[in-house]
Amino acid sequence: MSGEERAHTLRYRWVVLAVGALGAGAFNSLRMGLPAISPELRSTYALSLPEVGLAFTALSVGVLVTLVPWGLLSDRIGERPVMTVGLTGTAAALLLAASARSFGALLAAFALAGMFGASATGASGRAVMGWFPRRERGFALGIRQMALPLGGAIAAVTLPALAHRGGLELALHALAGACAGAAVAAAIWLRPAPPLPAWQAARIAAAHAGEPPPTRDPRAWRLGAGSALLVTAQAALIGFLVLYLVDVEGLAPGPAAAALAATQFAGAMSRIVAGRSSDRAGARLPLLRRIARRNALLLAAVAALVALGTPLAIPLALAATVSTMSWNGLAFTAAGEISGRDRAGVAMSLQNTIVALGTTVAPAVFGLVVASTSWALGFALVAVAPALAVVVLAPLEGDETARNARRERARRSRPPGGDGPERLSTTTLGGSPA
Repeated sequence: MSGEERAHTLRYRWVVLAVGALGAGAFNSLRMGLPAISPELRSTYALSLPEVGLAFTALSVGVLVTLVPWGLLSDRIGERPVMTVGLTGTAAALLLAASARSFGALLAAFALAGMFGASATGASGRAVMGWFPRRERGFALGIRQMALPLGGAIAAVTLPALAHRGGLELALHALAGACAGAAVAAAIWLRPAPPLPAWQAARIAAAHAGEPPPTRDPRAWRLGAGSALLVTAQAALIGFLVLYLVDVEGLAPGPAAAALAATQFAGAMSRIVAGRSSDRAGARLPLLRRIARRNALLLAAVAALVALGTPLAIPLALAATVSTMSWNGLAFTAAGEISGRDRAGVAMSLQNTIVALGTTVAPAVFGLVVASTSWALGFALVAVAPALAVVVLAPLEGDETARNARRERARRSRPPGGDGPERLSTTTLGGSPA
């Protein structure tokens, strides 16, 4: 590989990252944007509140049942066809939703949109992992994860205005256009990562020899369980922060919503910071567990201040909300690195499936606890979840240390000539065993 070719390859990985982030963000604009147009959804179909919730559930169920199959397909045939077909199908399903004449047809269309849109999760993560070396992967996947709340925030701002101008149909057409644009970008610019040299591929295969597939790997399930515990606090705070600020602290709805938007933006940025920090440390799990400890302490402090009735709880609740959003990229990266590059699609999809279950359950449980007891007890309860995550994730920290040691031994024993152009290109493009 010539110097010019290497330079082009170095630059092109950022194109892949941009396409992956676009695909993930476009689909998340649907998942997080629908609640913003729930009034139009309710009035268009004359729905009750439980029926509005059922529409959101249809989308979530579609995602849950297809995340792992799409991940398996990404590992088998590559990211480009999966994202292209999946996001095209999402756009088509949203066009069907826009033209639905009955609530049943709308539910079916939303379920289809979820089923197709889930393709962007594992495929985009796998693409980024393949193009970036381990020493930059946390930062790159942090950017990819940042696209999720960013896409949701953009949708929350733009969709209500579109719905006001052209009704629910125009808002759904805009979402379809975003997904179709991401599909076109994937078809044009998403390319497979350059293959590894035979000697390095053999070492990576040896490093993962005898390991079960991610769906039967206890480490993958443990990481998923820890992630579900961490997302409990995140989902509860994002879902109820505005209500807490309005009902308990007496803020007006406008400033309360602005506070939520600010925490979401700061939380998105914190994912990049956490990813970069993990790259410098050369490990994901120690930082992931430190964030879990911090979340538990912050939430316990919020619970105590709310019980005391002091306004000091407000800045601490905002800080806790930001902190609970900072870990996602680390866990997503760790999922791919535990199972290796060739099985990253299904590993990342499995982790997201378990996280989605936690996201679905947590707000309902938190709301029930608060309604039955108090806000202070609700915050105290969610503080327990990240504390448990610290314990659940502990064995994985030792596993990561052992994998890093094996990687270092492999690096030191590379064959003569391994520092030539072939070695340079794979080091740059994610060739380290993971």
